[in-house]
Amino acid sequence: MNITFSDQKDFSFQQVKDLYSSVGWSVYTKDLPKLLRAIGNSNLVISAWNSEELVGLIRVLTDGETIAYIQDILVKPGFQGQGIGDELMTRMLAKLDGIRQIVLMTDAGEESSHLHAWYQSHSFRSYAALGTTGFAIFNL
Repeated sequence: MNITFSDQKDFSFQQVKDLYSSVGWSVYTKDLPKLLRAIGNSNLVISAWNSEELVGLIRVLTDGETIAYIQDILVKPGFQGQGIGDELMTRMLAKLDGIRQIVLMTDAGEESSHLHAWYQSHSFRSYAALGTTGFAIFNL
């Protein structure tokens, strides 16, 4: 298997649907045109490919100076554990070098503890460990 990486933002409906559905992110796939616009409007996107198959993606919203928000990072289950997520994160963090705050939001709970450990392996710390807290509005 030869995984390649790209900064492209243009994907087909099917490629995006297959990737997001593979990890169970069905809220995103309910409105594929909106998801494709969101990806296209993201400041930075890095995708992982196995030939013509989209197998991973990370996307970021940023002002380019003080704040960057990692909105999505996902890898198809059949390709997880092969370093693709690590490579996506490493490449994105290199692009974000010098930005004061890099943040992300993920699920809480014991079932997500492996994700928390993975983020920590990339130097992320919980808000509590940083002496801060976060707030959000979810318009579901």
